[in-house]
Amino acid sequence: MSYLSRFTTVALAALLAAACTPSADKPEPAASAPEPTGTIEFWHFFSDREAKAVEDIIADFKAKYPKVTVNITAGQDDAKILQSIGAGEGPDVAISYSTDVVGKFCATSAWQDLGAYVKRDKIDLNKFPKVVKEYTEFRNKRCAMPFLADAYGLYYNKKIFAEAGVPAPPKTLAELADLAKKLTIRKSDGTIERAGFLPLFGHYENSPSHFGPMVGASWLKQDGTSNIGGDPKWKELIAWQKSLVDWYGYDNLEKFRASLGDEWEAENAFHTGQVAMNVDGEWRLAFLRDQAKDVQFGVAPLPVTDASRYGGTYIAGSVTGVSRNAKNPEAAWALVKYLTTDTAAIVKLSNSIRNLPTTLDSLASKELVVDTEFKVFLDMFKHTASSTTPPSAVGPAYQEEFSKFLQEYQSGTQKDLNAGLSNVDSQVNNIIKLAG
Repeated sequence: MSYLSRFTTVALAALLAAACTPSADKPEPAASAPEPTGTIEFWHFFSDREAKAVEDIIADFKAKYPKVTVNITAGQDDAKILQSIGAGEGPDVAISYSTDVVGKFCATSAWQDLGAYVKRDKIDLNKFPKVVKEYTEFRNKRCAMPFLADAYGLYYNKKIFAEAGVPAPPKTLAELADLAKKLTIRKSDGTIERAGFLPLFGHYENSPSHFGPMVGASWLKQDGTSNIGGDPKWKELIAWQKSLVDWYGYDNLEKFRASLGDEWEAENAFHTGQVAMNVDGEWRLAFLRDQAKDVQFGVAPLPVTDASRYGGTYIAGSVTGVSRNAKNPEAAWALVKYLTTDTAAIVKLSNSIRNLPTTLDSLASKELVVDTEFKVFLDMFKHTASSTTPPSAVGPAYQEEFSKFLQEYQSGTQKDLNAGLSNVDSQVNNIIKLAG
């Protein structure tokens, strides 16, 4: 999954320190694909149930290629991957949970350019949906391949809706705000017992990247510099969010948030009914059915300001690549190719982890388990209004800079929106300039 909030967000300083200096190009691969042999060091970030699904698919790979040994190391985040590669060590193959780091992996050559392998083995990149093709390359360099995808929707508690006489989930941001207020329960002193919707940036999956498609906001200009302060749609989103924060009271929200369970545990606030509506990814379906079997829930597309955009969402995903330090690049590529182009493998992973498959063939597979809720995410994934964050040589730094300001602005620490956004643009452009 490509959810940065699952781990501590990768700090810009750590990323830059570990970014690695581009090295000389690797020699071209063999003219024809050899039989994979030898040992591969394979790192990924999954844990628990999801890690077991990865182990199962690696077992399938080893059954297909019995001369390959795959050593699996779980729980490895992007910072560890970059740091190890920068030190001349690390895995042959790694999975990142964030498409936002592809620009950095490509720009620094931390991951090898796979273009020659793709061409040699006649991989049809048109088998990937357009947005998937876009987020796995940078400046015409394909250093990554897609390992399942993510889409974000609005989860809502059907029992709470029924008790309040609410017939359907909101389709607009105005409806979301009104319904959030209607479904909120407070004590006499203003303390929140249940939030209809918790609008704070920094709560679970609440981030500008996930909310941006609700207004159709853009991140970067054509020249790669920041467009955050220049796009009025960001101001529209911020005004909506801040108005709802002020209605609740920032201190009340912070006190309430402090009482909530961890996003990835059974005590997740949506699981417990402390939040009636929540923005989350498709993987939440599996968590609900594993950790909160009694919760009656529904899923809908994200609310929007423009009806033509309804049904679109933020698309991202996990990505995998071959390290520039790979000691066994041919076997490493064989594993990457298997995980990202083998229809049966992709469908099996999607059915077990409940992320979205990333090839047209796997999306159309009769073996893909598609229930009512999962179909909502599949439809959003295919929607023409869906988008992703643009790749950058600075990775997610431009988003982190914006997020920092938003959390200060929602708290009242920062009061001048225009000046704050202008400063965000300046800071982001300085970071991009330093990256070269």
